[in-house]
Amino acid sequence: MDAKATTDGHTGVRLPASLSALLEALGQTARFVGRFFRQVFVPPYELGEVVRQCYLIGNGSLLLVGLTAFIMGLVLALQSLPTLEDFGAESMAPSMVSISVVREIGPVITAIICAGKVGSSIGAELAGMRVTEQIDAMEVSAVNPFKYLVVSRVLACTLMLPLLVVYADAISLLGGLAGVNIYGDTSWVLYKSHVFASVEFYDLVPALIKSVFFGFFIGIASCVAGYNATNGTEGVGQAANSAVVASILWVFVLDMLAVQITNVAYELYFAPSITL
Repeated sequence: MDAKATTDGHTGVRLPASLSALLEALGQTARFVGRFFRQVFVPPYELGEVVRQCYLIGNGSLLLVGLTAFIMGLVLALQSLPTLEDFGAESMAPSMVSISVVREIGPVITAIICAGKVGSSIGAELAGMRVTEQIDAMEVSAVNPFKYLVVSRVLACTLMLPLLVVYADAISLLGGLAGVNIYGDTSWVLYKSHVFASVEFYDLVPALIKSVFFGFFIGIASCVAGYNATNGTEGVGQAANSAVVASILWVFVLDMLAVQITNVAYELYFAPSITL
């Protein structure tokens, strides 16, 4: 890092450009989060726009999420069965698929899909409105563009992602059933009994809670990229790309934190109650 003398005689440190850009992005995100919570509870409430965005996000993602989830469950079952056969534990395949999907794979893969599809859409849409001065026109017309454009989209992402995760988990389990039956013959009743016997309250609730945070930060990161877009039409593509990259990074960071928190909670509240 280069040192640079300031005008008051003190020595300042010039940060690398990449680190400076990262800190600036984190600052913008923090300001957006603070501004969101200051405005979300203040009328007027844009309920119609929230419902419209929920429909666009949820309905527009059903096919892609469902197809990906089915393939994910199918591949997970096919990959695990040969290893389980070596130990004579083929009957554990439904339990392994269900726990893996519900705890980790379902929420993370669904969030990544939404980061790519929904994040790029929000980033490009808001960037297009910014560079064509539509947002400025809303401000001149005494309309709060942040509340109408940002708050509604963040709320929609936060509400819809947990629902998409539940939908993806169900489709993944059906894919796991198809994968198990490729190598053997397992009835739906037997498969279902193994799945519900292995999945517990502790598995489902933390996954849904972290999916709420996934949706919130996907919405925030996408709106930050689009709302602050510059450089004309070129900035639209840059905003869409930045929205996807930032959203996926937030998903992985939040997932890492969620795993640590749930492990600590399990050790404190669940493990002491387990007796041999």
